[in-house]
Amino acid sequence: MPDLRFGTAAPTETERVAVDQAVAGLGPVIVEVSERLVYGGRQRTRERRHLLLPALHALQRAAGWISPGGLDHVCRVLEVPPAEAYGVATFYHLLAGEPPEAEMVLHVCDDVACRLTGGAELVNSLTAAGYTARPSPCLGQCERGPAVLIQRIGATDLTVVDANPTAINQAVATGSPATPTAVPQTGSDRLRLLARVGVVDPTSLDDYRAHGGYRALEAALRMGDDRVIAEVTASGLLGRGGAAFPAGVKWRAVADQDGRPHHLVCNADESEPGTFKDRVLMEDDPFAIIEAMTIAGLAVGAETGWLYVRGEYPVATERLSTAIDAAQRAGLLGDDVAGSSRTFDIELRSGAGAYICGEETALFNSIEGYRGEPRNKPPFPTTHGLFDEPTVVNNVETLANVPRIVLDGGAAFAAEGTEKSSGTRLFCVSGRVATPGLYEFEFGVTLGEVLEAAGGFSGTGGLAAVLLGGAAGSFVGPDSIDLPLTFEATREAGVSLGSGVVMAFGDHDDLADTVRRIAAFFRDESCGQCVPCRVGTVRQEELLIRLSDGTSSGDERPLFDDLAAVMGDASICGLGHTASSAVRSALDLGLLEGNR
Repeated sequence: MPDLRFGTAAPTETERVAVDQAVAGLGPVIVEVSERLVYGGRQRTRERRHLLLPALHALQRAAGWISPGGLDHVCRVLEVPPAEAYGVATFYHLLAGEPPEAEMVLHVCDDVACRLTGGAELVNSLTAAGYTARPSPCLGQCERGPAVLIQRIGATDLTVVDANPTAINQAVATGSPATPTAVPQTGSDRLRLLARVGVVDPTSLDDYRAHGGYRALEAALRMGDDRVIAEVTASGLLGRGGAAFPAGVKWRAVADQDGRPHHLVCNADESEPGTFKDRVLMEDDPFAIIEAMTIAGLAVGAETGWLYVRGEYPVATERLSTAIDAAQRAGLLGDDVAGSSRTFDIELRSGAGAYICGEETALFNSIEGYRGEPRNKPPFPTTHGLFDEPTVVNNVETLANVPRIVLDGGAAFAAEGTEKSSGTRLFCVSGRVATPGLYEFEFGVTLGEVLEAAGGFSGTGGLAAVLLGGAAGSFVGPDSIDLPLTFEATREAGVSLGSGVVMAFGDHDDLADTVRRIAAFFRDESCGQCVPCRVGTVRQEELLIRLSDGTSSGDERPLFDDLAAVMGDASICGLGHTASSAVRSALDLGLLEGNR
């Protein structure tokens, strides 16, 4: 057991109450005897440590920062060494290490999409208006920016879209800013995943069931676990988070592991700049995610599902929490799921502002109460995942397909799209288009058809480029307008669908500034664990600055290619592997030279 060395600071009563509520009333279990400390044992420590992030969130809400006294109280309750807890607390953007300057802090998105709608300028105007405003990475509101996340002491966070000082004042006064649905296709009979969005009441289990909800769970219980996995395998469902790994293969690998507890993790830490598809599903059809997790968890033999939502999504978190509570009361979660005598329940966890936690093993560390740093692979999550036990990890969009596969069969799902890209795909369309929003199409739709559905190019001049797949994706030029959006076609073209981002830029937009912002994003979000990524992302940004301000002393391309190769080959995780993708494509298209 590690040595526990505490400071002399004490928590306030407000901090003490907030922490004790967050950890379900657990009290201190360290007994001081003379100069020795008696501990509760390794197993109990593991059982408690996963509550570290919820406890830190409680401190942040109660006091506006992680105070030394509050942190020591958390460590005494959870038996976590203060030095380790401090390392966790300082890892996340949304946890403050200094006393707050004001009762609320405004995190203003100045990332690639919101820059096009004045996000960078909004930071200055809000500061001038007397707010404590800070620039923020993408807040996942790309279709309705500029966006602001408001952290308030003693109250829940607020998201404000189409933000300006008036809208922020209104949001704070009412406590519930308007969040209009961002699905222009609502009502279309061609929708699958988005069929209920804008139609059902996302807070009502009865309304969800009236629109077909929980029929899939009933069918899955009749079918049995093996057949459910067989149907998911036959569907050809590939992961929608970017890696495109076959879902059925993951499920079978975990289901076949004997002798240890299994886990299901829903990765809802959607932090890729330009991406908002999972947010829309969680906000507007949360019961579908809960039902899908239940089906998946039972199929792979898990008794607990972990739903990890990014900290910048307060509306999604609230609605998912409401849905979980309603499902538990209705007997659809718990010790007797839908009268089946089987056990499955869901633990909701909120991130705290760290893009890297979207990487599955970093997410495991975050849930377990450690810094969100990726682990080396192998071993892989299917054998050594959460708590070093067999784990299935799927993102929100992937799981959202499961109820339909169970009801209609894997063959029907595979018949949509193409042979190697089955089903439908969600596309996050933003930037210079007439109608930004979330769109759903069968795989095989072309890039031009997606842009046309969004009303076409709407900027000044002509279309200059489209960022495909997000900050970890690639820029493509107007000559790619006929590119079929499938896994196989994009792979052949040397690009990626990534997280489904389609962000349009005009020839009057400052693309050099956009590319520099992408490089800055990866520099900031690197966890710093491995040298290739920690140093390479910094050197990449420096190179771009030299190119754009005219201080370059010669041809920088060989240096960039060397940096990209080292990051791609030697980084521990996908952040380093893809940090140069968009930059490389911008250099190939000459986007920086055209915007000096």
